[in-house]
Amino acid sequence: MKKKRQPIHVLFASAEIAPWVKTGGLGDVAAALPPALAQAGCKVRVLVPRYPAMAEAFPNAREFVRIPGLAVRLPESRVLDAGEIAPGVTLWLLDCPSRFERAGNPYVDSDGKEWHDNVWRFGLLSRIASWLAENGKDTGWPVDVLHCNDWHTALAPAYQHYLGGDTPSVVTVHNLAFHGQFPESAIGDLGLPRRGFRFDGIEFHGKLSFLKAGLQLCDRITTVSPTYAAEIQTTDYGCGLDGLLRYRKARLQGILNGIDENQWNPATDPLIEACYDADSLDKKAANTVALRRELGLDPGTSPLLGVVSRMGHQKGSDLLVEEGDALVAMGAQVVVLGSGEKPLEAAFEAFATRHPGRVSVTVGYNERLAHRIEAGADIFLMPSRFEPCGLNQMYSLRYGTPPIVRRTGGLADTVVDATAETLKDGSATGFAFDYASGEALLACVRRALDLHRDPLHWRQLQRAGMQRHFGWELAARQYLALYESLLPAAR
Repeated sequence: MKKKRQPIHVLFASAEIAPWVKTGGLGDVAAALPPALAQAGCKVRVLVPRYPAMAEAFPNAREFVRIPGLAVRLPESRVLDAGEIAPGVTLWLLDCPSRFERAGNPYVDSDGKEWHDNVWRFGLLSRIASWLAENGKDTGWPVDVLHCNDWHTALAPAYQHYLGGDTPSVVTVHNLAFHGQFPESAIGDLGLPRRGFRFDGIEFHGKLSFLKAGLQLCDRITTVSPTYAAEIQTTDYGCGLDGLLRYRKARLQGILNGIDENQWNPATDPLIEACYDADSLDKKAANTVALRRELGLDPGTSPLLGVVSRMGHQKGSDLLVEEGDALVAMGAQVVVLGSGEKPLEAAFEAFATRHPGRVSVTVGYNERLAHRIEAGADIFLMPSRFEPCGLNQMYSLRYGTPPIVRRTGGLADTVVDATAETLKDGSATGFAFDYASGEALLACVRRALDLHRDPLHWRQLQRAGMQRHFGWELAARQYLALYESLLPAAR
């Protein structure tokens, strides 16, 4: 009789988790991937700092283990058990008030400046993740795989390597542009040996780099789309780490992120004006009318272009600002939701001021409005210079709102450009362009507006996108296979 396989115990360490603490895609992944892993057969503990928002959301979390100070700057802390947040997924909160009990963004203060002690804050998160992985027998929850995410937890594999841990580790890169770099002088106070400050250790151009340390010393590297996995091995996208990633390419894998198809489902979405599906797309128009009314846009039949994005150079926000007047001159209306770099926020607000009734800009983030833009816009704009995966283009496809994207990273993996050939074979789902320029963006928008005037082909394009599935099941199976390859029997 075949022995039943025991579930793999995964400690999933993250600096944020939606909906409680979220600044970008990492929060969404931390909320959605662990439940999918549990459905695939894993037992998962998600470790997140106990920020004020987490303390408020889980006031009854109980102490799971108390951990003494592990280094000069890593004080005594506790891990609290907040209970199950999904079947097979338990939330653990790292409680250290001196490091995490502060208002606002997890990474920056109210002026947008990085917290002065981020090196100690996320050094502690990484160290505790490593400690939990190595002391599972004592705590009662042995860890089979330690899964770290971005630079905030990427120092954990360094602790494993230099302090004698043997739990296999995975580092997922959600955005290679953020390294977590700090002065060399921090090493001793983090409890790491100085012998690790080498090119093949934790050193990066004379500084300590959390992300470089993780990429150098973990057992496997993943990133959030196959195309991005290839791109980051090039000088254009490698952010100075392309040489290391080429060196470790045999241990690098691109696994496309998914989306929560229950939360983002136009057929059942409680946040939109009128629910619809691929067979009732006529109802989508009611969402456009409601969105215009809500945001003070002129009524009419002009194509409505939607943007939900962090305002930054990476996202191509400057291209949208530069060409905004031209978009309006084409006859389009534009609705923007997002925040980010202050000059870009001001430029978008000025754009709206110049075009009352044609342009709406909301600075900040509003989950309800994000859903209503996905449902109410005719076309979604996402001209990112680079995009590791991207989620909004998948939301847009699901909502029958064909996206315009730059052909990079996960955008290239998820959107099929509408050409004569792809329209003929029915595979087209949106529009893509290659060069990060205003001219290329406008040319792509013109193509989209031309097709929008062809109701038959436009409806075909909408339905093709809505029929694509981007749930987490496939990604979870790929992660499960990766975990299995790291277990002692596989080794």
